[in-house]
Amino acid sequence: MRIEYKSAALSLSALIFALGAISVAASPKFNRSEPAKKVEKKERRSKMTSEVQETILLWKGIAPGDKGDLGEESDTTKPEQDPKDKYVIRLGHVTKPSITLYRPDKKKDTGAAVVVCPGGGYNILAYDLEGSEVCNWLNSIGVTAVLLKYRVPSRAGLEKHTASLQDAQRAFGIVRSHAKEWGIDPKRIGVLGFSAGGHLSATLSNTTESRSYPEVDDADKVSCRPDFTILIYPAYLTDEKSWWILAPEIKVTDKTPPAFIVMTQDDPVRVENAVGYTMALKSAKVPVELHIYPSGGHGYGLRPSENLVSHWPERAAEWLKASGWLKAK
Repeated sequence: MRIEYKSAALSLSALIFALGAISVAASPKFNRSEPAKKVEKKERRSKMTSEVQETILLWKGIAPGDKGDLGEESDTTKPEQDPKDKYVIRLGHVTKPSITLYRPDKKKDTGAAVVVCPGGGYNILAYDLEGSEVCNWLNSIGVTAVLLKYRVPSRAGLEKHTASLQDAQRAFGIVRSHAKEWGIDPKRIGVLGFSAGGHLSATLSNTTESRSYPEVDDADKVSCRPDFTILIYPAYLTDEKSWWILAPEIKVTDKTPPAFIVMTQDDPVRVENAVGYTMALKSAKVPVELHIYPSGGHGYGLRPSENLVSHWPERAAEWLKASGWLKAK
């Protein structure tokens, strides 16, 4: 276990010391792509990728349990919500979930892949901030990125994550079953999620024994277990009053994938989500690296700022490399 922790209250500091050793990493500068400034209805090609993206629908026809009556998928961002230089696509009314492949330059390709789960409170998807921009970064370190467009908003009468988990499990099965065709190592496929997408990623990582929907085809016969998990300001992982108690859908065992986790002390979603999940992994003897920063709030993606937390991509790349996920193809 490796924990990075900076400037926090004594009680939480004592807890972190109880978990394990603390290391403070340097924070070199990192160049990121400019944030999106306009909306395009089509999937966009990344300036950092060298191959055209491919989009695949997850389900033939209507998705499990849906009625197809939510209206047309659209960007729900209102003109007054964001400054022009901080625009975020808030994709809503998703009824046709899909995956879109972002392929790295062949000279950089490591054979690893990551399924990216944007956040949005299970109401919308922050599709560029926590999706396409993250795929660009993954391509820059030689990783094939798979952007998951899962169903939102939550379906009435179901748990908030029910439909989304079906989509995530289906997506993983499709990616792993096409690994050879897409030049991916089937044993180096991870998941990366933000906020609600972090909850979805953690839920997926702990719900792999069986599918949560009737089998569709051979893609549902292969494992949907991520080989590693990256959680950036994850939400909904612990009980709001008893933060050391995990949400009932997240059942950590010694088979849970190793994890890299980032959160800030001032995150209104509660840093206890990250600490609680870390403690559960430690108890199960699952490798975990936790980074807690003093400031940065919530919903920053990997757009640069004056906060140290904006250097989390360097730390994540170091962790991926040190863990062997970025070995030569």
